[in-house]
Amino acid sequence: MKKYYVVDEKRKLILTPYEKFIRSVKRCLNTDLISGLAFIINETLKRGNSATIKYPMEKIKLDNRYRAVHRLQRFIESENERCIGCGLCEKICISNCIRMETKLGDDGRKLVSNYSINLGRCIYCGFCAEVCPELAIVHGVEYENAAEQRSYFAHKKDILTPIDNLINQVEFEGAGSLRADADDFVKVTPNYYDVMKARESEASISNSSDTKEDKTNKEAKDV
Repeated sequence: MKKYYVVDEKRKLILTPYEKFIRSVKRCLNTDLISGLAFIINETLKRGNSATIKYPMEKIKLDNRYRAVHRLQRFIESENERCIGCGLCEKICISNCIRMETKLGDDGRKLVSNYSINLGRCIYCGFCAEVCPELAIVHGVEYENAAEQRSYFAHKKDILTPIDNLINQVEFEGAGSLRADADDFVKVTPNYYDVMKARESEASISNSSDTKEDKTNKEAKDV
């Protein structure tokens, strides 16, 4: 069906003659293009205004919440591995890319003998880091995991914090880490009240001894 349009010849233009002149100048001289070029030149000549980096010499700093290649943490005090071999990360992994092998150590405790992650299958969902009860596995900031083969594995020796670099290990603040106000949600045990009473009694004893010493010093000065 053919459409027809009605032309209202009595309709008046809203633009004033001055506005018509400005519009015609803009259309003829294309000043928008000139202003755009001036803006680009101004931004280009600014010192230190580069929006790009010289990769791989320069790398961007990722946020702690970014889910990059995994890391296995150690205890800073004892230098032992945090992973207790519970296997929760292996069970919850929806990509089925985590493999863990455990054995009994010389002291009879469970020891993680092998830990591997197929980075080609991992979707970096972060479930393994969130379910870990010891905060042993976390997502680090290493995002360069390109490989020649699709099945690229990260083994335990690759992601476990080296002992000589343990001083640089920090508590992870990203996925799977404790909240900043995690202490407020800890349920107080009966032992906590006993400890607090003992501290209060020690504080009161120390305050009373301080007041006695002050009195003796004051009496000595008066004499």
